[in-house]
Amino acid sequence: MSSARLASQRIYTGRVFNADLDQVRFPDGSVGELEIIRHPGASAVVPFLTDPRGDDPQILLIKQYRYAADGYLYEVAAGRLEPGESPIDCARRELREETGCEAEVLTPLMSLFTTPGFTDELIHLFIATGITRGTARTEADEFLTVESMSLSQAMALVQQGEIRDAKTVVTLLYAAGFIAGR
Repeated sequence: MSSARLASQRIYTGRVFNADLDQVRFPDGSVGELEIIRHPGASAVVPFLTDPRGDDPQILLIKQYRYAADGYLYEVAAGRLEPGESPIDCARRELREETGCEAEVLTPLMSLFTTPGFTDELIHLFIATGITRGTARTEADEFLTVESMSLSQAMALVQQGEIRDAKTVVTLLYAAGFIAGR
């Protein structure tokens, strides 16, 4: 038996997410309340400047200020799905906005729940190849720089704990292990 929502009350409506208080029936038949962050979903994309299967391919990451993390984090380009937008179109849009890049090919990697203990956010991960560079068009609350590095440098940053953003860690590990074969 799976869980079932019996009732839901919207307790917050915001620009990025909404919060609900749900009454649920748990798998054992008991009933309880859960606070759930409702998120429209997102896409994240790492652009490969060189062949992902080549010798130590070059990638782009952004270094972005994150208030919640109290500083700058290395991240892959990412953002929320707009109403009616497909994950691949979102990835293409975020790549263009945050890095200024256009991609000939966007390849889906996987989709994952970010923190299923309290949110339904599902993020779709992609790699981008056939990159043409341009000028980023960031939003007013985005403070970031675009940095190129080799995949091995990025993996070293993951190993050293310098890359701590979960979507970025998963995207890089997936790309390194299953795409680049490292």
